[in-house]
Amino acid sequence: MAILLPERNVELDRLDRRILVQLQRNNKIANIELAAEVGLSPPACLKRVKRLREGGVIKADVSLVDPELAGNSMTLIVSIEMERDRADIYRLFSQTILKAPEVTQCYQISGSYDFMLIVCVKDIQTYEDFVENTLRTDFNIRKFHTSVSLRTVKFETAIDLSRGES
Repeated sequence: MAILLPERNVELDRLDRRILVQLQRNNKIANIELAAEVGLSPPACLKRVKRLREGGVIKADVSLVDPELAGNSMTLIVSIEMERDRADIYRLFSQTILKAPEVTQCYQISGSYDFMLIVCVKDIQTYEDFVENTLRTDFNIRKFHTSVSLRTVKFETAIDLSRGES
């Protein structure tokens, strides 16, 4: 069963999903090995991977860095409530957050809060600096709540591509 992504003009079939599963495990896999894993010829596999990249299905090829080994041992979850529910306020906040290197993830959410941030810093002082220089300077923030992560139970970047598998 193929999955059509009309906004990207890309259709994902069973082989595309198998390719994506393998690339999520190891994006440095050689094309010849990838082709063997998914049951394609190397040229056909390379063509599919190129189409998936050009279609925006594969957004980026990255290396995941251990935050602690990079000196960022604190992960904080910050819930943000904006003063008003307005698109222009959300847009300005989003632009500010895109420039904040401490924020590794930002989600606009529903419910009691408007945004959820994942902030990764080396220590509490660095977080306090982020709060003073980024959050407290935005007068459109009504309030925010910070939770400190005690440990990572699960961190996964791969998405489940099993839907539609037969």
